[in-house]
Amino acid sequence: MRHLIRELEAICGRERVVTHAHALRTFESDGLLHYKGTPLAAALPDSAEEVQALVRVCHDARIPWVARGSGTGLSGGAVPVDDGILIVLSRMRRIIEIDLENQRIVVEPGVTNAEVGRAVGPGHFYPPDPSSQIICSIGGNVAENSGGAHCFKYGFTTNYVTGLEVVLSNGEMATLGGKELDGPGYDLIGVFVGSEGTLGIATKITLRVVPTPETTRTLVAYFDGTDSAGRTVSDIVAGGIIPAAIEMMDSLSMQACEEATHAGYPPEAGAALVIELDGPEAECAPLFEDVIAICEASHATGMRIAQDEAERALIWKTRKAAFAAMGRITPNYYVQDGVVPRTRLPEALRRIDELSEEYGLKVANVFHAGDGNLHPLICYDASHGGEPERAEELAGLIVAMCVELGGSITGEHGVGVDKKRYLSKMFSEDDLDAFHRVRCAFDPGGLANPTKVMPTPRLCGEVPGPYRRHPLERAGLAERF
Repeated sequence: MRHLIRELEAICGRERVVTHAHALRTFESDGLLHYKGTPLAAALPDSAEEVQALVRVCHDARIPWVARGSGTGLSGGAVPVDDGILIVLSRMRRIIEIDLENQRIVVEPGVTNAEVGRAVGPGHFYPPDPSSQIICSIGGNVAENSGGAHCFKYGFTTNYVTGLEVVLSNGEMATLGGKELDGPGYDLIGVFVGSEGTLGIATKITLRVVPTPETTRTLVAYFDGTDSAGRTVSDIVAGGIIPAAIEMMDSLSMQACEEATHAGYPPEAGAALVIELDGPEAECAPLFEDVIAICEASHATGMRIAQDEAERALIWKTRKAAFAAMGRITPNYYVQDGVVPRTRLPEALRRIDELSEEYGLKVANVFHAGDGNLHPLICYDASHGGEPERAEELAGLIVAMCVELGGSITGEHGVGVDKKRYLSKMFSEDDLDAFHRVRCAFDPGGLANPTKVMPTPRLCGEVPGPYRRHPLERAGLAERF
C-alpha cells in the first residue's frame, strides 16, 4: 500500500494525492448520495500525461480505478471502488483551442459545461445543457452522454463530440476522431460516449458548437394538472412544431422552485410547461403564436411570456433549480431517471401518483416533456425507519413501469450502480454478453470503473496457464464465468 502511494505521489506530487480518511470522504459519492465508497487514495492529475502514468501504475499493480469529474452524476457512476484508486480530473480545466470558423472547441475533461458556452458565445453555443451545467464537467457529460432541457431539438452529448483523446485501461493513449464530423470506420466515439468510465478516460475532447439562433421566444403555461399539460405537449409536436425545449413541472416541484427563486408561479397551478422556440425570426414568430393558441385550446389557466432576456433567465433559473430546491420541502429525496413514449406521459404520471399514494411518499415530477424523459423526485425522511428503503423500492417500480410502457430505464443519468439491476428488464442475456465483449475489448483486466453498469460483475475470460484469482475476485467484486 505504501509503495503504491509513493508511486502516485511521484506522478502528481504529495499535495495532489489524498489518503487521509476524513479528506477522502469528499469523494465518497456523487450527486446520488445513497451509494458510497472509500478508495485507497484519490489522485488529482494536472495533465493527460499524469493520467496516463496513473493508469499504468494501476494496470501494473492490478488495482481497479474510477475516474471522477465534478461529481454531479445521479446514478452512482463515480462512486469510488473500495481498495481502488480514484482519478479526479477536476484540475484539468484548459480550453485548448477555439476554432469557430469550423465550429469546434477542444477542451480538457474538467472544463465545465457552462464554461464551454461562455468560451464560444455570443455568436455560438453548445446545446447540451444539463441542469447542473454551471458545475458539471465535460468529461462527465461524455461519460454519461448527458442531455438537458434543449436535447429535444438539438440532441445529446453524443451528437456534439467529434474527437477524443483517451487513456485506455493499460495506460496506452488512443485518438478517436478529430474535427471531422464523421470519419470512416467503426464509430468508436459513439461507443465511448455514454460508456460511464468503463472503457477509459477522455483527456481531450473536441466538441461541435452551433451558431446562436437569431430569435428565442420563451413562455410558461399553467394548467390544472399534468394530464392536460401532457396532452398539450403531444398537440404541439403533432402540429409540426419542434420546440428548442419543452419542460414540465408538477405542483410539488413548482412549490419547491418558487420558494427558492420567487419567480411568481401561481400557487394554485397543477402543472407548468416551459416552452421555448428558437430560430429565424420569420419562422419563430408565427410558430410561437401557434403554441399560444394550442395552450389556450388545451385550457391553460394562464401564461407568462418572457418579455426580455432577464425574464427568460428567471424562467430557466426556476426550472433548473428544481433538484436543489427540493431541500426546501423535504429532508431527503431519491431522484430517478426514466423514459416513456411522449404520448404515454399522462398514463405514466397517473401511475406514479398511484404508487406515491400506495407507498405514502410524495413524488415531485420535473422532466423533459418533449422526449418523455421523467425525473421523479421521491421525498422521504431518512430519520424515519424504513423510509429510505421504501423510497428506493418505489424508484425501482417507476423504472420498471417506464420499460413496460415502451421506454427506457434511463434517459440521461446513466446506469452506474443505481440502475444496473434493471438492465436485464430492457436487454436479453445475449445483448448483455455483447455489451460485455465490447467492454472487455477496451478493458480486458476489468480495472476501469468495475461494478458499474453491468448487472453482474464479470471478468473477461480465462487467463492462459494455471488459474490465478483476479484481484477483483479476491475483493468479492466480481466472479469468473
